Amino acid sequence: MLSGEAGVGKTALLEYLVGRAAGCRVVRATGVQSEMELPFAGLHQLCLPLLDGLDRLPAPQRGALRAAFGLRAGEPPDRFLVSLAVLGLFAEMAHERPLVCVVDDAQWLDRASAEALAFVGRRLVAESVALVFAVRGADQAAQLAGLPSLVVEGLATDAARTLLRSVVRGPVDDRVLDRVVAETRGNPLALVELPRGLTAAELSAGFGLAGQWALPDRIEEGYRRRLGMLADATRQLVLVAAAEPLGDPVLLWRAAEQLGVEAAAPAAAAGLLEIGARVSFRHPLVRSAIYWSASVEQRRAVHLALAQATDPEADPDRRAWHLAHSAVGPDEDVAAELERCAGRAQDRGGLAAAAAFLERATELSPEPARRGERALGAALASHRAGAPDTAQRLLALAEAGPLDKLRRAQVDLLRAQIAFAVNRGADAAPLLLNAARQLQPLDPVRARETYLDAFTAVLFAGPLASGGGGREVAEAVRAAPPPPRRPGAADLLLDGLSTRFLDGYSAATPALRRALSCFLEVGLSGDEGLHWIWHAQVTAGDLGEDEAWAMLTARHVQLARDSGALGELPLALAARITAHALAGELEQAESLIAELAAVSEATGSPRAPYGALMLTAWQGREADAAELVEAASYEMQRRGEGIGLTYVSWAQAVLYNGLGRYQDALVVATRGSGEHPSEMTMPSRGLLAELVEAGSRGGNPDHAADALHRLTEMAHASGTDWALGLEARSRALLSDGAAAESAYREAVDRLGRTRIRGELARAHLVYGEWLRRERRRLDAREHLRAGYDMFTAMGAAAFAQRAARELHAAGETARKRTVETSGELTAQEAQVVRLVREGLSNQEIAARLFISPRTVEWHLTKIFGKLHITSRRQLFR
Repeated sequence: MLSGEAGVGKTALLEYLVGRAAGCRVVRATGVQSEMELPFAGLHQLCLPLLDGLDRLPAPQRGALRAAFGLRAGEPPDRFLVSLAVLGLFAEMAHERPLVCVVDDAQWLDRASAEALAFVGRRLVAESVALVFAVRGADQAAQLAGLPSLVVEGLATDAARTLLRSVVRGPVDDRVLDRVVAETRGNPLALVELPRGLTAAELSAGFGLAGQWALPDRIEEGYRRRLGMLADATRQLVLVAAAEPLGDPVLLWRAAEQLGVEAAAPAAAAGLLEIGARVSFRHPLVRSAIYWSASVEQRRAVHLALAQATDPEADPDRRAWHLAHSAVGPDEDVAAELERCAGRAQDRGGLAAAAAFLERATELSPEPARRGERALGAALASHRAGAPDTAQRLLALAEAGPLDKLRRAQVDLLRAQIAFAVNRGADAAPLLLNAARQLQPLDPVRARETYLDAFTAVLFAGPLASGGGGREVAEAVRAAPPPPRRPGAADLLLDGLSTRFLDGYSAATPALRRALSCFLEVGLSGDEGLHWIWHAQVTAGDLGEDEAWAMLTARHVQLARDSGALGELPLALAARITAHALAGELEQAESLIAELAAVSEATGSPRAPYGALMLTAWQGREADAAELVEAASYEMQRRGEGIGLTYVSWAQAVLYNGLGRYQDALVVATRGSGEHPSEMTMPSRGLLAELVEAGSRGGNPDHAADALHRLTEMAHASGTDWALGLEARSRALLSDGAAAESAYREAVDRLGRTRIRGELARAHLVYGEWLRRERRRLDAREHLRAGYDMFTAMGAAAFAQRAARELHAAGETARKRTVETSGELTAQEAQVVRLVREGLSNQEIAARLFISPRTVEWHLTKIFGKLHITSRRQLFR
């Protein structure tokens, strides 16, 4: 990224680069200020010469890029999938010969294009691709932050004086030269252009040089002076060119004809622009100087001419935008056209552009009610585009107009959704509940969906829920009329959650199980599936349905990947990582951790810490866990995301119990379970089981007994092997004699019928520990060996060491697992190996890790060298 003030020479450096790109394919784009609201306009400029390579991309990426460029209709593409498609396109086209992509005036790129190109720039590793941006200043291109940069500065004093003397004719005072050089800070364009606006007296004596204008303004003023010397018709033609961003000479002449203008030669002679295959200005400052020096009336006339000259079928969005700039006052026809533009922008994934179109339509709406509706639509588009501050401002604009009860409820609903998106904490649930109550008599179906969203907010807030929490939502649901349709899975879930918060877990379990069965029967897919699958998987986990939970967490990840919903993917991955960790599939969990890091970095979203916490706990990595706990605890407390605090306590308790530090486990488990004792969730169940083990081993049987009582209530209501197996293991820890042995055997039997292999291994471990203390050393070795082998195969190091110590005490030495190392792999190389072992192709690996297939090939080459192998097949060994 080249950054520097206007006129300092960035464009000249780009031309220098292009002139020396021998043997390379060069594609170019230029940001245009008036195009900043058109989605993917800059990206389309750059990619247009490369579109013959689209067919080489994977289908989801190909479809996303076609939709972004308006080449096909369909679902709006995810913006990160579009970015990944551009990376793939560049990499594919660079196979033929190196590709050089040059983007000038990048500070004026539309937001969607800037984000996509920055995404690509940060992931160029092994591709034969150069991507070079020029921007006015690094602070004017926030999306490009983090790219390698070069600040282009002005000329040194001697060189600046030499350049200045080369363009000044006649005598000039040295003091004037020094002053011009100092004021321009060696800016080459300023040194060349400023003297053209100075008289001989000013150059010889310095009169009239004083002024406090910013340098770009002074350069623009020089251009304005030169423009003032031209005839009216020529100035008007130049203004048309300045208002027309495409540089299309045909469109320029059509608009000029509308205005009755013909003369172009004087403008070219004045050094302002050239009209050839494209219309080009001497410098971008020329365009802005010309445009903004014109009166409002002159600009409106030019935009109207350009609108009339633009084909409404081929380019309806630019035509509407010109019409909007030509409007003298409110105009319903133009506002309606802009609203249609917003719909097209949304179809292409340009939510920020859709918001801009709707905001301008709001300004042009003559009728107050329509103005409020469009402002609400603009706010919704801004919210979906990830601009909550803009959305809040537009909501205030919507509220200023007359709103009926339905629109008022929709405003409150959107405000609640923004609160939940920004901060998944205690504030969102009361707002969602208020919106649902307003919607109840107006839109009963939407009201029930909003009640369910309120429950979601309550579950996220957990022990930090404000107000009446879930009980208040449940009371509102129970007081509402029955659903106006045949109850579906969401309706059953809503009723089940209401029962849970009002009548308790046991009473709610049958209704929640019916809801889960309905979710599993209908099959969750597409956008609707993404909307409900989080609820379904949480319900499965809370009920202890391990098979359904595993299936739904896997389905959630697959849905997010297939649809390109990368904003949803971090939460889906976090749940799937937890499922792998509890199943003892720690290698698979670690593989997803790397994908989670990649998607979080790509989308700029915070990493959902739940899965990573549980993985490090089961692996026994105390130092890594401490870092995660500190960061997660602070963030969850700040956001009011109480469910995260419960997960933190659960993971810490697993870690400390694995290390045999029962007092530490008791402290964190007591704190976590005591914050919200009525919570009946999967993490609460896990935390109670940890508390029983810590209390029984740490000398606090009263705490353990209380936890067992609560765990027993959940387990009997659930009735699943997962829940009852945990309860039996916990009951055994607090029992003696035959009762203890019966409970241990029940735990091993029940957990052996589940996917939760980690908890089964722990059942073998504690049973073996009990048997050794009962002096039944042979029986103890059998279960301790089973636990040790399972923990070792999983990679659960702390539990494996605990089992090894017990085995040694029982008179047997644990067999150490031999691990051969053939070379040190980087984290990403190790991840590539894992994904190859899963059977993924290079293209599939690239999509998972947000890199190009070319980079995957490059990693594999390095991996083969480090491991002294020659094929992918050998990686399986």
